[in-house]
Amino acid sequence: MPPLSFYIVDVFAETKYAGNPLAVFTDAGRLATEQMQQIAKEINFSETTFILSSEEQNGGYDVRIFTPVKELPFAGHPTLGTAFILQQEVIRQPVERVALNLKVGQIPVNFLYQDQTPDVLWMQQNPPEFGSVLSVDQLAPVLGLDSSDFDTRFPIQEVSTGVPFIIVPLKTLAGLQRIKINLDRLFPLVEKLQAKEIFVFCPETRNSANQFSARMFAHSLGIPEDPATGSANGCFAGYLMHYGYLGEAPLEARVEQGHEIGRPSLLLLKAQKVEEKINIFVGGKVIKIACGKFV
Repeated sequence: MPPLSFYIVDVFAETKYAGNPLAVFTDAGRLATEQMQQIAKEINFSETTFILSSEEQNGGYDVRIFTPVKELPFAGHPTLGTAFILQQEVIRQPVERVALNLKVGQIPVNFLYQDQTPDVLWMQQNPPEFGSVLSVDQLAPVLGLDSSDFDTRFPIQEVSTGVPFIIVPLKTLAGLQRIKINLDRLFPLVEKLQAKEIFVFCPETRNSANQFSARMFAHSLGIPEDPATGSANGCFAGYLMHYGYLGEAPLEARVEQGHEIGRPSLLLLKAQKVEEKINIFVGGKVIKIACGKFV
């Protein structure tokens, strides 16, 4: 097989070697599904993406996303990182928008530039769908927390914009930092739920410019903790808007994630209600780290 070109980028990163790392393979259409899965396992990042062709199909680029153990229909930081590589290495000129054809449908990514260089990328996610409500008694032993750590003004609930997450509100940053996942409690809990991953947040932050701190746990995907999760933060934006957590005005928020595992990340959220639908946008920066070939 001819060598495969790939790039490594850090997504939702303010500096190099922060955010969520992503490997992007270009011109990967000749690979079988099994080969993509093997490569994603070898890379062993949260996700690896494969651009199937450098030619647009129906106004977007065909892309597949894999964790080390399975294919995903959608994921946030792979969407932004892949759009960045498409603009930089395939299109090779400033464009306002790049669309990715994913399993959940076509996801557009908009570019804001500074001196002709991409600065912040924004993706629009599908409108949120709200699922089962869970109890504090169900989540406290899974997270290793006390019932007093939870903010019971708001529900613990499954939310999806393409991939479902259990959204869990806490009161304090100290509680968020104290989480220790009990796998013996986690797997029986999520076995009968659509959502297998847990996104936990609180309104206390390290940086006063930000509004929320968050952590995301995805053991069923082979990811004990993810440093920056665009898909989960899209669900979170929908949750915040649906329950009026910051009021009824259009939402704008900055979310810290990844600090507990040494990969500080910053995710930007926007959401607004248009009639009965919630429009969701998740943004952040992408930094190119490396390029190479699989031989």
